Amino acid sequence: MVVCLLSQLRFRFLKIKLLVNKSDASRDIIRGLVAGLLFFIYFVSFIAQAKEINVVPGQDVLQKAIDDAQEGDTLLLSAGTYFGSVNINRTLNIVGQAGSIIDGERSSHVIRVNAADVLIKGLIIQHSGNDLNGEDSAVFITDKGDRTKVENNHLQNNLIGVYLKGPDSAVVSNNVITGSQFHRINDRGNGVYLWNTPGSIIENNTIRYGRDGIFVTNSKKNIFRKNRMRDLRFAIHYMYTLDSEISYNISINNHVGFALMFSDRIRAIGNQSIGDHERGLFFNFTNYSVIDGNRVSGGAKKCVFIYNANFNTINNNRFEDCQIGIHFTAGSERNEIYANAFINNRTQVKYVGTRFIEWSKDGIGNYWSDNDAFDIDANGVSDQPYKPNDLVDQIVWRHPMAKLLLNSPSVKLLKWAQAEFPGIHPGGVTDSVPLMKPPRLELMISGDLVSE
Repeated sequence: MVVCLLSQLRFRFLKIKLLVNKSDASRDIIRGLVAGLLFFIYFVSFIAQAKEINVVPGQDVLQKAIDDAQEGDTLLLSAGTYFGSVNINRTLNIVGQAGSIIDGERSSHVIRVNAADVLIKGLIIQHSGNDLNGEDSAVFITDKGDRTKVENNHLQNNLIGVYLKGPDSAVVSNNVITGSQFHRINDRGNGVYLWNTPGSIIENNTIRYGRDGIFVTNSKKNIFRKNRMRDLRFAIHYMYTLDSEISYNISINNHVGFALMFSDRIRAIGNQSIGDHERGLFFNFTNYSVIDGNRVSGGAKKCVFIYNANFNTINNNRFEDCQIGIHFTAGSERNEIYANAFINNRTQVKYVGTRFIEWSKDGIGNYWSDNDAFDIDANGVSDQPYKPNDLVDQIVWRHPMAKLLLNSPSVKLLKWAQAEFPGIHPGGVTDSVPLMKPPRLELMISGDLVSE
């Protein structure tokens, strides 16, 4: 059947060539058709030749099977342990069943991919080397590994889980990645490491232990979606990355949830930081980005830290139960901050500066749980502006021992004077139209979007 189809396609290809010679006016269109037919002929031939090959465990058995396979073949790995690192230098599918283990014997990479359109699926991949300088990984994908897919695997006892070093449009999905607990946390490897890998997608993975859950640098147009990360330094760590998306990820019990640094045009949507220690969201030299629908809860020191980040839109987020709701400093300018909820933070806003900053947009401010205000006209907006910082706050931030004087007559006099004479207010954040109720928030719970 395939031979018959190919014969018909070749016949039509010859007819098109004759038409090209006869009609100059339609030459470009027909050339496009010719290119499409040639690709289709190649594709059908490729599929016709691909085979499924059963492989049984043994020392270096898998590498021999890879070397003997043809482009497009599928290697079906029986249950058991395949010892020794492997190199994939042609387009193959490596598919395991329950109990299929590839063991790198603690030397270099367990699997190195050096070809496009490779599939690695359904395997336990373990025991890479332990050399950070050598970038030892469970799966190491070079710049020749475009469109490689790593899915439904369990990666354990490796230095780095998956390293995408230069491929375009790779996909890492539905894996369980358990990193190292040895060494200091900064000396461990990352769960997924990306370098210059445009268009790659990391989604639906569970990552625990190691250094950072997902670390990306010098890349663009990446999507990190619906990953769950815990017991790490940073859940997601961005450096020098552009035009990318972080959506509906969950960070639990990490030092920092989501750190966006030296990156522009990032969309951080619907993420959750639960019980992270230092900061839920951290923006350092992050510009022209959208931070929408995220939630930080569980007692971090700072729900959000914004350092020299400009031209960002921060809205529809919920920041609650932190020591500081949002720390805003180092000349961050022209950010739009509105429709957020600041709930039960010990200090709602820490802003050390002399400029006056408005946190509302088009008549929509933020919700502040400590704002004892009235809404006489029942329009959902407080009748008075909200100013989270005053002169006393500024003094305490600069001189922490001044907390001992908070109940003294002199401090009370200073607060009264500032309220009666606004001209002596030291600058800071003003919300002219604070909300009376927190906005509704859409969260990802057990794989489903729910409104809270």
